[in-house]
Amino acid sequence: MLINNPTKKVDYAVRDLSNILKFREKKFITDLDVFNKRVLVRVDYNVPLDKNGIITDTRRIANTLPTLNYLLKQNCRIILISHLGRPNGKIVESLRMDPIHKKLKEFFPETNVYKVEDCIGKEVVSKVSKLKNKEILLLENPRFHKEEKENDPEFAAKLAKLADVYVDDAFATAHRKHASTYGVCSFFKDKGYGFLVEKELKFLSSSIEKPQRPFTVILGGKKVKDKLGVIKNLIGLADNILIGGGMAYTFLLAKGYQIGKSVKDLSKLKEIRDYLRDETHGTRIFIPKDVLVCDEIENPKKIKIVPVTEIGENDIGVDIGPETIKIFNRILAESKQVVWNGPMGVFEFEKFASGTNAVAEYLAEIDAMTIIGGGDSVAAVNKCGLADKMTHVSTGGGASLEFLEGKVLPGVDALDD
Repeated sequence: MLINNPTKKVDYAVRDLSNILKFREKKFITDLDVFNKRVLVRVDYNVPLDKNGIITDTRRIANTLPTLNYLLKQNCRIILISHLGRPNGKIVESLRMDPIHKKLKEFFPETNVYKVEDCIGKEVVSKVSKLKNKEILLLENPRFHKEEKENDPEFAAKLAKLADVYVDDAFATAHRKHASTYGVCSFFKDKGYGFLVEKELKFLSSSIEKPQRPFTVILGGKKVKDKLGVIKNLIGLADNILIGGGMAYTFLLAKGYQIGKSVKDLSKLKEIRDYLRDETHGTRIFIPKDVLVCDEIENPKKIKIVPVTEIGENDIGVDIGPETIKIFNRILAESKQVVWNGPMGVFEFEKFASGTNAVAEYLAEIDAMTIIGGGDSVAAVNKCGLADKMTHVSTGGGASLEFLEGKVLPGVDALDD
């Protein structure tokens, strides 16, 4: 369902591109003098673990291999730091970095890969002092210390004393002002970003600065507030915005439709209505024409497809319908660049995953630059086994969203000279 009919194209060249300019002002790893140096590398190894503590998806580790291999070739002593989970400033045995250490040794069979039981303290300092060139030391989870998330300067200083150079290759945490991602940077003269961060920002920047056209953005997920910033920044730039997921029901409500017991955010209605009324921004916004509804999510007794004009007062919207899928696919078939962030329904349940799966499958087929913007969209393409069919699959949901909103990422901003 097309909800506006644009009559005027806005010049996106006047858009605020400060986040892109900030990124380009920073030093890339190849700009740094790292030869024979101790290099502290912030990575994001917040990988999924099964109940036995076995890593079920190693891609976050694999994505950092270009940076680590480059540093090994430069004769560096590599000190790795990453969080795992949310221990809330306390030691949680199940969130120790031991599974990461084991997997790193598999990735680097000919390299000595060590691990310590903390990220600061005498033991860590001693182990770093004994580290030889072309060896790797993995620090323990910094979130075992409450000072990490508090961005405590003393804690950051202790981390910085471990190395000569700092490299940020943790795009997924670049939107956090934590000690190991932000505060630590002020204690290093030589600092920059790695190959993973460079790849992430390159693809996301292209979406904002000079997209291939037609340029389509697909937005889904539950929380409207998480995506309105993206709409605000990309409206007038994107040719099409396709709205699905739980956030679609607030859009439907804004258009005057009954949405039953579907998720909604009443605080965002006025802002959404403003976007829907404005026909001068040059972006076509599409909302569902039909949806899948049920009586309850976990144990539904009733599931049916209805037009959005026939959502009952007790219905819960859980997915986009087949007519909406056809409309979305038609728009995608005409697109040359697509950014997707957020599932089309409650895709964790297979019976409500048809819309999300259909989008993933169609994106894998079209001749376009396809950028999967992190979070549940990544989980969706992974679940379908289609990640390799996409042009770029982002490692950072929150960081991707904030960059697409036009925000300067703290973890990148802190890499100033």
